[in-house]
Amino acid sequence: MTIRYWARPIEEAALKELRVRDDAGRECVPYADGEGGAPLRCCLRPSAAGERIALVSYAPLRRWAAATGAEPGAYDEQGPVFIHAEHCGGPAGREAYPFGRTAAQRTARRYDARGHILGGRVLDLGDDPDGVIEGALDEAFGDPEVALVHVRAAEFGCFHYEVRRP
Repeated sequence: MTIRYWARPIEEAALKELRVRDDAGRECVPYADGEGGAPLRCCLRPSAAGERIALVSYAPLRRWAAATGAEPGAYDEQGPVFIHAEHCGGPAGREAYPFGRTAAQRTARRYDARGHILGGRVLDLGDDPDGVIEGALDEAFGDPEVALVHVRAAEFGCFHYEVRRP
C-alpha cells in the first residue's frame, strides 16, 4: 500500500523547546527507558529499551494555531507525549502509518482552519491498520472544511500525530 498522507512528527523547533520546558511549563526530566515500546512522537516509532526519553506535556493545536493565526479557544488542549531526550533526526521513512498495531483503536479528530473540532471517528484498526487510517483520512479530507486531523489513542486520548490537508 502506498501511504498518501504524511503523518507529521512534532516539529524540531518545538522539540527543542519541549526538551527544556514542556507546554505545561514543567522542566523536562529525561530517563532511560527500561522496557522500550514508548510511542516516540519525534521520530514516530516505538522506543528501544535503554534509549533516553522524556514524557512531556504537548499542545499540538496551540502550536499549529500559533503558526497559522488560528484561534482554537477552548479546543486548545495539552497532553502527555514521549520524545527522545536528545535530537534523533526524525522519522526514518514513510512506509506505514505510525503506531498502527493490529486490533488497536484510534480516533481521528478533525479540525477546521480556526482550530475548532468538526468531529471525529473512533477507528478499529483490525487486520489492516494502514488501510483503516487511510480510509478515515480520505473521509476527513473529503470535507473541504477540514484543515487537519489528529490521530490519537482511543483508550487514553494521547496524541500520536497530525495529518494536514494535502
